[in-house]
Amino acid sequence: MLINQATGQPLALRVRMCTTFWRKLRGLMFRRRLDPDEAYVFVGARESIAESTIHMLFVFFPIAVLWLDAQKRVVDVALARPFRPYYAPRHSAQYFVEGVPGLLDQVHVGDELDWEMR
Repeated sequence: MLINQATGQPLALRVRMCTTFWRKLRGLMFRRRLDPDEAYVFVGARESIAESTIHMLFVFFPIAVLWLDAQKRVVDVALARPFRPYYAPRHSAQYFVEGVPGLLDQVHVGDELDWEMR
């Protein structure tokens, strides 16, 4: 479950952790949709702008992207559109979350997020 600690609000019930090279590489490519209660959390080795940059090639729907620092505080957000080659956070991030666009209405820069696996 993905939770906004600032509000206590659950953001997604199902969280898929992307920690391996292959899972990070595939991400949401070639999927046709993302369920409203689903989010992907990508885990980096360290805080970095370059290592938390994403592309939307072969992603067929818009998504919310939330970039988080090592303390899981939101440092930037974006609405990523299909087939765009490049999205990068304004500040270094160690994690980023990909979910439905509605997340952008529930999360703000400075909020702290957390997740638990069931």
